[in-house]
Amino acid sequence: MTGRQKIPQLLIFSAPSGGGKTSLAQAIANDCPHVVVSISHTTRSPRRGEVDGVDYFFVSPVVFEKMIERGEFLEYARVFDHYYGTSRGSVDRALAAQQTVILDIDWQGARKVRASNSDAVSIFILPPSIEALQERLARRGRDNRDQIDYRMQRAITEMGHYIEYDHIVINDRFDDTVTELKQLVLHQQPPTSAAGLDLAALVNSAENVKLKTSDTPDS
Repeated sequence: MTGRQKIPQLLIFSAPSGGGKTSLAQAIANDCPHVVVSISHTTRSPRRGEVDGVDYFFVSPVVFEKMIERGEFLEYARVFDHYYGTSRGSVDRALAAQQTVILDIDWQGARKVRASNSDAVSIFILPPSIEALQERLARRGRDNRDQIDYRMQRAITEMGHYIEYDHIVINDRFDDTVTELKQLVLHQQPPTSAAGLDLAALVNSAENVKLKTSDTPDS
């Protein structure tokens, strides 16, 4: 025994669409030299500013399906009509180099990873309110009204899976959330932002919320 703290080697970050998991994961990796964010493969087209091999590995459906056949994915799922998957080889290489790997994946992928990696530490990131999530989706400026509405409906379903995770984090103020997650990554200190909150009420409230823009007549 050296007395050195054991650092979690495999972390799962999940959140409803717009919950901030990707930005949080990248902020932690930027601050912690031994932490990397796994780069997923996807069959969707790059968005403006996205770079192949940096944001995602962009591949065709045919290539992705061949990778599935060869068992190259630690997990994969079909989301919004496109495949997303985590390369088993890239994760194994990072772990062998004693790096902590963050998997930025949804609840479907998280289930598969937990089933095959019992040591994985899973974190579900929730917004402080459903209204805050709704505003964040609209502020991103990526989607039209119908797409935002669709993402919101999926988010409502996704939020219900928080009970499957080891830790819950409330992403209210971004910098505070980064600090809380770094304490977990570096020192195994459990997050406290969700302590005392009625998470079931938060999730249930989502079903009664409609996008403000959906009440606006088409111009």
